[in-house]
Amino acid sequence: MTYSNEVMDHFMNPRNVGEIEDASGVGTVGNAKCGDIMKVYLKIEDGVVKDAKFKTFGCGAAIATSSMATELVKEKTIQDALSITNKTVMEALHGLPAVKVHCSCLAEEALHAALWDYAQKNDIVIEGLNPPKEDVHDDDHDLYESHVK
Repeated sequence: MTYSNEVMDHFMNPRNVGEIEDASGVGTVGNAKCGDIMKVYLKIEDGVVKDAKFKTFGCGAAIATSSMATELVKEKTIQDALSITNKTVMEALHGLPAVKVHCSCLAEEALHAALWDYAQKNDIVIEGLNPPKEDVHDDDHDLYESHVK
């Protein structure tokens, strides 16, 4: 299994590790199959993500995708933050091995879960935002959709 230089850099030198005490939104997601757990903290002011931090228990790819996702979301509007997908994270990292794609899905879902928490705390609706998943897999989108309906 080969990792890009970007993945290795974000694993060896992760950005934004930690927590935000007065976070506007906090999202925690996990993957029962691999045991990875991601927690993302967002500080949102005037509709813009001013800060993002994470705590991840997982493999190197999980740490790298958490690091990259928090970098990508900073200074984005809520709607732009919502548009950050697992594909966005993987492209920014110059790819992931197929068996590690679920890590980028976790990063996307953790960001979205933190946005969901923010929306709930502020009694607002963020257009296009779905409730967070309890367990994230890269191959269960159809199962998830049928469960939510």
